[in-house]
Amino acid sequence: MPYGFHPPLEEYLVAIFELEEDGVTVIQARLAERLSHSPPTVSEVIRTLLKEGTVTKSGRGISLTENGRQKAQSIVRKHRLAERLLVDILGLDWHLAHEEAGRWEHVISDRVAGRIAALTSNPSTCPHGNPIPGTIQLPDDGRVRLPEVSVGKNVNLVRIGEGAESKGETLSYLFNSGISIGTTLKVSKPLKPQTMRVKVESHFVELDLNVSQFLWVVDVP
Repeated sequence: MPYGFHPPLEEYLVAIFELEEDGVTVIQARLAERLSHSPPTVSEVIRTLLKEGTVTKSGRGISLTENGRQKAQSIVRKHRLAERLLVDILGLDWHLAHEEAGRWEHVISDRVAGRIAALTSNPSTCPHGNPIPGTIQLPDDGRVRLPEVSVGKNVNLVRIGEGAESKGETLSYLFNSGISIGTTLKVSKPLKPQTMRVKVESHFVELDLNVSQFLWVVDVP
């Protein structure tokens, strides 16, 4: 999510929510990486969030309180519904919707969010496969991270996690490489360390391992 569009405290609540969603243990160093903020800045903001009661700390770990989670979910819901509107109704390419939705989410009321949901047939995920808070829980379909797939296996892409979405150039690279939700990928032997290589139809695509870990796939039926 393009954090420059968030009020300073809200961007941290959303970042914590998205890190948890991606299965990342939330510590200050991970927040600094995700937000491109200095460690002193992160420490100062976390102290403020602790005082207002939206986060808690246990050792180095940081978690959202119920109040903090509700605030984060509201923002994320509006963001992902805006992405659906932009892609499904307005026809914007999916790799551009993430940044654009960041400009919309804070001006969308709960009432308008409800209308967007109805207009887009009450979607359960955004165009990148991430679940929309407040919708039905997604079924357990056996999805795994792409690096867990053995060489030679065919899989379908079902989710591009926020760790990849937060980097606009990554979404553009995937889009231009012909990779989107539903694409079949054949895992091939990598040519370089810390990379993955997948075959998409008739061409090969090189993926950074740090990006691949945010790509969730399922077995081809």
